[in-house]
Amino acid sequence: AKKNIKLNFGNSGTLARLLIGILSTTPNIEARISGDNSLKKRSMKKLIELMTKFGVSFFPKNKFNFPLKIISSNLPIGISYISKKSAQLKSAVIFAALNSYGDTNIVEQEKSRDHTENMLLKSTQSIKIKNGRKRMIRIIGKKYLGQIDVSVPGDPSSAAFFIALTLLNQNSSVKIKNVGLNPTRTGFYQLLKKQGAKIKFNNLKKINNEIRADIHAESCVLKPIKASRDYYVNATDEYPILFVVAALIKGTSIFRGIGDLANKESNRIKEMQKVLKQIGVKTIATKNELKIFGKGIIDASNKKVTVPNLGDHRICMSSFILAILTGAKTKINNFETVYTSSPSFLKIIKSLGGKFEIQE
Repeated sequence: AKKNIKLNFGNSGTLARLLIGILSTTPNIEARISGDNSLKKRSMKKLIELMTKFGVSFFPKNKFNFPLKIISSNLPIGISYISKKSAQLKSAVIFAALNSYGDTNIVEQEKSRDHTENMLLKSTQSIKIKNGRKRMIRIIGKKYLGQIDVSVPGDPSSAAFFIALTLLNQNSSVKIKNVGLNPTRTGFYQLLKKQGAKIKFNNLKKINNEIRADIHAESCVLKPIKASRDYYVNATDEYPILFVVAALIKGTSIFRGIGDLANKESNRIKEMQKVLKQIGVKTIATKNELKIFGKGIIDASNKKVTVPNLGDHRICMSSFILAILTGAKTKINNFETVYTSSPSFLKIIKSLGGKFEIQE
């Protein structure tokens, strides 16, 4: 890369963390890194502290938000890391470790998504995993990585919006083909199945250590959701749409262990509370818990909902599904941010008969 190259990660915290992991131990990298307004508000403190252990420098010093300058380490040494909920930080450490001298040892205190490890499993000289009460991952740096053919399945988080729409809409069914169903990504589906959702996984296969299948869902009556903190890691991205589902089920739903939602593209707890309040649904939040007093499917055609410019794709899509199900006249600002994760969202909605108007 040319010296002082500018890299803009847009809205993607995932891209930022993973690519910084790769750049950190690639020799002779000097880059200016930034993102959109939403990403600039998100703290990168934990990532910066981890990469600094590999010998990386970030400027200005003691600044933890984009824009920043990164100068990679030319002599990176492996580190020890205790991994918690964040698969992005764990993956950044794995990528940085692959190009470092010596071993990097990761102890998973809390299990998180494992896509990165799954992709590397064929490179047996680079990665060793020991499963037990705490999973141990050892990365041996500077080894040859075996190539793999990658076929990317459908995204279970993007599929969740259409599944939620189907479950709550009368006389409806949907089949979504070839969706990635890694066990660390299926919390949304497991949770709703527990509440009586008619969801089936058909045509299961395993490719490159990743499970994929077709998802079939049908409309049904759901019980209020009781989500313990154990669901958080496996359903992180789906909580905004789960809050919509909870609002449209009769009874009180409770979501525990969700404090980390405050540091996503927006504060997803507060912002979804604001959205639900506009259609008359009561919620109560504490630091780590949200209660939603669901009303069942309501006619909100006499209500107006406004979603401000948050730069949060999942708030946008959740509000859209809420509008379709309740008839609320909804204005969603900065909807183009949805194209970062679900570029076909509006096209699919249109094919299902959903009505919307794009205002420039």
